[in-house]
Amino acid sequence: MSPSATAPVDAKQPPSPSEPQSGLDRFFKISERGSTVAREIRGGLATFFAMAYIIVLNPIILGSAKDMYGHQLDGGQLVTATVLTAAFSTLLMGVIGNVPIALAAGLGVNTVVALQLAPRMSWADAMGMVVLAGFVVMLLVATGLRERVMSAVPISLRKGIAIGIGLFIMLIGLVDSGFVSRIPDAAHTTVPLQLGADGHLNGWPVLVFVLGVLLTLALIVRKVPGAILISIVVMTLVSVAINAVADIPSWGLTTPEWPGNPVASPDFGLVGQVSLFGGFEKVGLLTGVLFVFTVLLSCFFDAMGTILGVSDEAKLLDEQGNLPGVNKVLLIDGIAVAAGGASSSSATTCFVESTAGVGEGARTGLANVVTGGLFAVGLFLTPLVTMVPSQAATPALLAVGFLILSGSVKDIDWSDYTLAIPAFLTMVMMPFTYSITNGIGIGFVAFCVLRLAAGRGREVPVAMYAVSGVFAFYYLMPALNLT
Repeated sequence: MSPSATAPVDAKQPPSPSEPQSGLDRFFKISERGSTVAREIRGGLATFFAMAYIIVLNPIILGSAKDMYGHQLDGGQLVTATVLTAAFSTLLMGVIGNVPIALAAGLGVNTVVALQLAPRMSWADAMGMVVLAGFVVMLLVATGLRERVMSAVPISLRKGIAIGIGLFIMLIGLVDSGFVSRIPDAAHTTVPLQLGADGHLNGWPVLVFVLGVLLTLALIVRKVPGAILISIVVMTLVSVAINAVADIPSWGLTTPEWPGNPVASPDFGLVGQVSLFGGFEKVGLLTGVLFVFTVLLSCFFDAMGTILGVSDEAKLLDEQGNLPGVNKVLLIDGIAVAAGGASSSSATTCFVESTAGVGEGARTGLANVVTGGLFAVGLFLTPLVTMVPSQAATPALLAVGFLILSGSVKDIDWSDYTLAIPAFLTMVMMPFTYSITNGIGIGFVAFCVLRLAAGRGREVPVAMYAVSGVFAFYYLMPALNLT
């Protein structure tokens, strides 16, 4: 994102690179990237609070499902597994990858595991397939295929991916806060979303969100350092105060109240409960391969879109639009997928909420060390960690979504329809289908088809044709009765 009058001075207008001041500075290249230790710490804090909801949400999604034997995963053990894997993967990405991209259990993938895999096998079998998907991701990185796919994406389409992610996280913020909600099917209407829970903005939680948005944007306009983090902390305190004096029916996943006992002992009972190939015995070779492929596709392209989007926002891409050292980042992502399966927390992937930290000025892996360290502390302080309500954290997603959009939309070549249309489809399909993967897939296919229609098929890299073919097959699987 380019500097603008709406962004905090320290976050969006970093000083020129200077000489390293310490070993920590040299290791993470903090000064080289025009950042400071203070910004990295603020960025790590902001990212953590923006994605801490996964500690509550992932156990709910996985814990509510049953495997083919009727077994359910223990909620406390799921919390431990979720926090442990997020801490490990985020720290690994920070120390080895040196990028401010945090990781945790992927939303969407955990639903696939809970609703598609587990009902047809045991939980150990289902998590084994997640581990296998991680191994395949690592193999693709080792062969250079994954990097070639990322390098083959045109700049305009990459900007479309970044904008789509910006719009997507804005919608996530609106939905998770309760500002926007799904209209029940019982309403018999073609309109899928509405304002508030009943067409109106009601209740204290929504008011907290609205005030949080206004506070965040006001601080950004005033160019206050730490604007996003200040807003999260202030609105959390406001939420705790409101909850203490008002009768609030529900805040959603997290109730903002000081826990009676903020310390909880972790339970590692699910770690290592994996059967790599047991699932194939239950569903057969073809179905098993397709299950692994489904997990792989979501992890591969969700992470790819997030890595490109966050790296672009953090100004880490080179003149060709590539991320230096991307192979290390991609390899760590593959390790994280496998680690998520091995811990029974489902596939772990890069989190788009990392843009909250980038919005605070994070440019290096030190921010990840802060975020990962907080997840590690969360192993013992889960009740305290989960007291931040989504209404206090999600205003950051709206602010960052705007900053991404304003900084990227001008870089798309709107005069070339073979680029502009795929970029447009990518950016609108991500929020409208609630999936980064779908947005990328539709954009890729449209790009190849339009280039062929324009007689410019030779200009399309072979990798783009190959990936678009994979997406086309993926979308046709239900029609071919392969799901």
